[in-house]
Amino acid sequence: MATRTESPQAALPERRRPELDAMRMLVVVGLVFFHSALVFATEGDFYVTNAETTEAITVIAGFGVVWAMPLLFLISGLGAWHSLRRRGAGTFSKERLLRLGVPLLLATLLLNPLPQWLRQRSSDPRYDESYADFLPRFFDVHLEFDELPFLVQGEYFETGHLWFVVLLLTFSLMLAPLYRFLPHGPCRRLADRVAAVTLRRRGVVLLPAPAFAAICAFAGMEEDYAGWHRWSYLLYFAAGFALAADARFRTVVRRDARPAACLGVLLFVAAAPGFTTADDPFTDTTPLAVVSRALFGAAGWCLVVAIPGLLDRPRQQPSGPPAPTTRQRVYGYLAVAVLPLYVLHQPIVVAVAYFVVGWAAPIPVEYVVLVTISLALTLAAYELLVRRTRVTRFLFGMRG
Repeated sequence: MATRTESPQAALPERRRPELDAMRMLVVVGLVFFHSALVFATEGDFYVTNAETTEAITVIAGFGVVWAMPLLFLISGLGAWHSLRRRGAGTFSKERLLRLGVPLLLATLLLNPLPQWLRQRSSDPRYDESYADFLPRFFDVHLEFDELPFLVQGEYFETGHLWFVVLLLTFSLMLAPLYRFLPHGPCRRLADRVAAVTLRRRGVVLLPAPAFAAICAFAGMEEDYAGWHRWSYLLYFAAGFALAADARFRTVVRRDARPAACLGVLLFVAAAPGFTTADDPFTDTTPLAVVSRALFGAAGWCLVVAIPGLLDRPRQQPSGPPAPTTRQRVYGYLAVAVLPLYVLHQPIVVAVAYFVVGWAAPIPVEYVVLVTISLALTLAAYELLVRRTRVTRFLFGMRG
């Protein structure tokens, strides 16, 4: 009887990959630095803007935009594959609704109005409406189905930085019903062929880059969602899901990481002039803007392939249980705190920035103070208001 040929690697159980946790922590903690920098950006519409700004922020922040949130979605797709295998579609969907839906609702009600209120106060010195009076206006909402999945809209209402949670929950619920069909029949055979070809030929893992280039070029880019078009993130999430399905892809990503990194940096550098000179590079239909967006999209995929591959290095298994080091304790502490820190950080950054921008100090001094205070307050809020009780841990999407 004929049997399906499969690499022994594809069937091996996947151990937890610490470099993926490290990347998630890097991105989420890095958002404190990123959003603090936007306070000093000449371009953009952040909640609070410093009187003195610099165009250098646009280029520096742009290099983070091109890979950070796409990487977070790719890692989320990797995790979704293993979670679905363990739990099944039904349990996975319930778990995602609780772990993502509950903190999304909580933060929308309690945290998101604050940045919008501070935006009004910062932009208009004559604005004297109290926070309590502003809340009914923030929650004056209606449904707009053409903004799917951001159905709830309003003049002041916003999901703010929680757009990531909205999209992640949406993608997870979209994927769950399809999962039972994916590991079997034609889908499994197609995955085997793709994995085999990718393993034999260098550079094949970079072939999705034109798809991301096309979305950025022709669908445009959305400033509200970290520069990428919202449905671009679905491709990154699906790509992570596909890469987790066969261990051979991990070998390929590790092998091709360096050329992917070099190509990604070159494409980003090539895109930069268009973004700094076009009137509206995110949506303009001029040749310069379209080509720049295409280069940006291709650079994003190359860098998102490169970063996990560069950080993924084989580690020897310890012979016995060693005592945890200080570094490992910090790592373990932050690894479980990623979602609460993400939920908490932006309202804190905006609140601190509201006071810092009034100082007569150079930009570097204000930036360092803003980052230091915001990061300290975010960690303190997590430690004192979230981590200590089972109820608050549940409300912020933590297990146990």
